[in-house]
Amino acid sequence: MAYILGLVIVGLFFGVMHFFTELNAKQKVTATIIVLAFVMGALFYNNLQSQKAEQVRDVMLRYNQGKSLKCGDLDVTKVNFSLSVGTQTFIGRQESSHAGKMVAASECE
Repeated sequence: MAYILGLVIVGLFFGVMHFFTELNAKQKVTATIIVLAFVMGALFYNNLQSQKAEQVRDVMLRYNQGKSLKCGDLDVTKVNFSLSVGTQTFIGRQESSHAGKMVAASECE
């Protein structure tokens, strides 16, 4: 849906330029391609960020369910790490061998 909306916006942009400016055809096409690239880049970035956020939510849910997570070379569990929800980071508990270590939830599988 967002891609269709993006194409509609670019089409409207081209229509406005075609009827209300005195640019030549090459300038209109160039401006439209630049706007299209910007809109498509923004949509791609938004989609990528949504996927990353979904992955972090999945990691945090599995942590809250008591499951073991693989974060780089570390195994993160509720026994060894606590979760900072605000920063979405796992922090090594003082009584564990991982004391003071911090791992971002986005680095976990």
